[in-house]
Amino acid sequence: MKTELIMVGKTTDKHFQASTDEYVRRVVHYMPFSLTVIPELKATRSLTEEQQRQAEGEQILRLLQPGDTVVLLDEHGQELRSIELARWLEQKRQTARRLVFVIGGPYGFSPAVYARANEKLSLSRLTFSHQMVRLVFVEQLYRACTIIKGEPYHHE
Repeated sequence: MKTELIMVGKTTDKHFQASTDEYVRRVVHYMPFSLTVIPELKATRSLTEEQQRQAEGEQILRLLQPGDTVVLLDEHGQELRSIELARWLEQKRQTARRLVFVIGGPYGFSPAVYARANEKLSLSRLTFSHQMVRLVFVEQLYRACTIIKGEPYHHE
């Protein structure tokens, strides 16, 4: 199963970027995994929040293939413990050809992206910066991989 993380906007903090890159390298040891960054919109002052969601949504939808299993990282999604995420991921490995996670822009997702999604997951009820969400998600993906393999990274 191929796995991809689509994100709106690049990471500007070099420390977050370095840490995210480190966990991406670790995840790739367990599964094919890639990151795709959708450039931030220009001249957003003249756009409403809905127009921004719509424009970002169009870019996200262009990257999706018909058979993709699409999972939005969304504040209203299902919250899982790390072990539950590992079980969930193992199940997806059996059923999904390509698993695509999506982190939206500052105002969330357009209705069209919500309609295309197969599932929504939440990393927490707390609000994090987009840069931090990327790092936390990739670390949790790595943690799930180590749990699946029975490796000692996760302690419970």
